[in-house]
Amino acid sequence: MRPARRPAISDPHIQVWTAQQFAARVDEAMDIYVTAMQYPGYTGTQRAVTARRHTTNDGFECRAALGEDGTLLGFGYGYTTRPGQWWHDLVRRAMTAEAAADWLTDSFELSELHVLPEHQGRGIGRRLLTALASGIPHRAILLSTPDSDTRAFQLYRHAGFVDLARHYLFPGDARPFAVLGARLPLVTDRLGPSE
Repeated sequence: MRPARRPAISDPHIQVWTAQQFAARVDEAMDIYVTAMQYPGYTGTQRAVTARRHTTNDGFECRAALGEDGTLLGFGYGYTTRPGQWWHDLVRRAMTAEAAADWLTDSFELSELHVLPEHQGRGIGRRLLTALASGIPHRAILLSTPDSDTRAFQLYRHAGFVDLARHYLFPGDARPFAVLGARLPLVTDRLGPSE
């Protein structure tokens, strides 16, 4: 007996979301965040408060990956990084003064980029990253990601991200993180199809 064929999954649509659109679906986005990062469920509720606040930051940009039925499969957002912001100030202390002056000026902080685990490996993260990076006027894009050999880490490496700090411990998370940066425009021709 032949095994039943699984229906083909169509490619999700990448959509530009306004701050208002993201805020309206932030709870769904934070469910993806919790699942992808393997955090306890309550962290999604806490992070949703912060994410809503981020929508008011200068340079806020968001991209969403939507299935045919409108289901949110992944998302990415960020904004212009500035002194006085939590991530900016922590990362500045983790870098040399020279590197901080170079990288933390006119830069976009990619606050979150996550894809539901069952949809990873289909190029959704790559498409979200590319769509975000191509729509911002900054000279660099910065992010932090768990400091291990994950699909996300490989995606960032292939996109030209370099180390700015490694094995960094953010308050409230026991895992070490890597702080990475890339000059814009991204080197998208080096990105593989499944990232």
